Amino acid sequence: MAITLKINGKSASVDAAPGTPLLWVLRDHLGMTGTKFGCGVAQCGACTVHVDGAPTRSCVTPHDSLEGAEITTIEGVEGAAADAIRQVWVANDVPQCGYCQSGQIMAATALLRDNPTPDDAAIDEAMSGNLCRCATYMSIRRAIKEAAALG
Repeated sequence: MAITLKINGKSASVDAAPGTPLLWVLRDHLGMTGTKFGCGVAQCGACTVHVDGAPTRSCVTPHDSLEGAEITTIEGVEGAAADAIRQVWVANDVPQCGYCQSGQIMAATALLRDNPTPDDAAIDEAMSGNLCRCATYMSIRRAIKEAAALG
């Protein structure tokens, strides 16, 4: 049975099996490949999207539980916090392999939107569920602080 999801401000009709994780709906049904598969058990953060503004692991979130929700992916994240994060990510060469970065950016954007001047503890808490195999954690923290200063 098809349901309508609101993704990045647009309605999308999706006909996927009940319980299909949002991640696979985004990637396989809608061709939105910016959100990455990492672990499949909500532990790494590579699949982070925003649902009604909150960072959410799309790999374990059933798509059919989201009808009426506002879903934002890396392809559609916008606003002052997102612009600042993108700017400093590039300026500071934060990504190495880049695989985790869409999830990192989604988490960092939500952090700065909700807390424009985070201290180290707030950054660590907000980013703690996002793993980076290249261990760019210090670059990520530095970039978040720089983005906050731009705000």
